[in-house]
This record gives sequence, C-alpha cells and structure tokens, in this order.
Amino acid sequence: MTISTLIFLSLMAFGASFIQRVTGFGFGVFIMTVLPYLTPSYGEATALSGVLAMGTVLVTSFQYYKYLKWRRLLPILLTFLCFSFLAVRTVSVIDDMLAKRVLGAILILVSLYFFFANGRIHLKPTLGVQIGMGVISGWMGGFFAMQGPPAVIYFISVAEKKEEYIALTSVYFLMGNLAMTFFRASSGFLTPVVLKSALYAFPAVILGLVLGHYVYKKLPIEIIRKVVYVYMAVSGVLALFF
Repeated sequence: MTISTLIFLSLMAFGASFIQRVTGFGFGVFIMTVLPYLTPSYGEATALSGVLAMGTVLVTSFQYYKYLKWRRLLPILLTFLCFSFLAVRTVSVIDDMLAKRVLGAILILVSLYFFFANGRIHLKPTLGVQIGMGVISGWMGGFFAMQGPPAVIYFISVAEKKEEYIALTSVYFLMGNLAMTFFRASSGFLTPVVLKSALYAFPAVILGLVLGHYVYKKLPIEIIRKVVYVYMAVSGVLALFF
C-alpha cells in the first residue's frame, strides 16, 4: 500500500472503531465498505478487518468477563466457528468482483434492517435460536467480515442488563475474530500487506475507541446510528453497480 492509502485506511479504522464504541457494533460493517478496494484481494480485506476488529473488544472482554453467562454464548459461538470456517474456505475460490457485488447487496439489506426493524425483533435463548443465528453470523463473518448483526439481534434480546450484553458481544467478537484470523491465515489471506496495514492502523483504532467513549455520553446515539446506516446503504449501492 502507498502512504496515502495507509493514511486513508487509518482514517477509516478510526471511524469504524469510533462507531463500534458508540453503538456497540459495526466495525466490520463500516470498514468493509472500503477495504476490498484498498487491499490486493477480497480475502485479504476480510483478514485485515478481523485483525483490527479484535483490538476494539480486547479490553472490554476482560473488563466485563465476570458478567458473562456461558450458556447464552457457547451454542451460538460454536456454531459460528464451524460455519465461518466453511465460509472462509469458500472465499478463497470465488471471484473478487462477485464477492464485492454480494457484499454490496448485504450492506443494503443490513442498513434496511437497522432502519426499519431494529429493536422490534426479540428472541429467546433457546438452542434452536442460538444455532440459527450462529449459522447466519458464521456465513456473514466468513464471507464479509460482518458477523455482528445476527449476533447483536440475539444478544440484545437475551441479555438481562447492559453489562451482560457488553460481555456477550465483546467475548463473541474477540473469540470469533481470533478464530477467523487462524482460518484466514491457513487460506493464505494473512499476508505481509495485511500485517503491515494493521500495524499502521492500530493507533487509529485506539484513538477511535477513546473518542467514542466520550462522544457516547454526549450525542444522541440514534442520530449517529442513522448516519451510519445511510452510509452503509450508499456504499452498498456503489459496490453493487460499480
């Protein structure tokens, strides 16, 4: 990557981590609107997103670990690991342009969901629900590095308090991205370009988390979310048709 590309990557990493801290999810959804155009291949874009995303939940995973209820996490996490592995393997054999077009469609669908259905779907912590959401999250994580939306729908429905929600999402994203990093490394996606780019972008990730922590207390979260959803939809249209 050129210096100008690395600077742009850092700006996007800052924005993604800022959104993650303010809204509780969205790092992969936001940064994957541009990564496929910055990295040599689509697989490397998903690898870079996963590596950077781990940095956004590492601290909160340890801070809120004591609130974690494993019975609400293990089934969806184990299902996610199985299906994300299959999805990562599939990414290695599909055409990059096709992957970008499908990514565009997913961005549009996710933005529409959060515009019109967010908060209206409530799930119970049954084994069937966890397996079903784990399958969807696994495919979305492996293919598009955005395993968050299906998991968030489940976690926000079953968590009894805010601390439990943060614990569930943080540990899920940390362990999921760690596992997918190994999957992607075995598929040849964890290249020197990915590692160098991650080193450049990590300071921006930390800065985004710090600023997001303060902004979370000041700005209405719904306004920030809607701006992000519009950005996702526009990016999806561009990826789909151009």
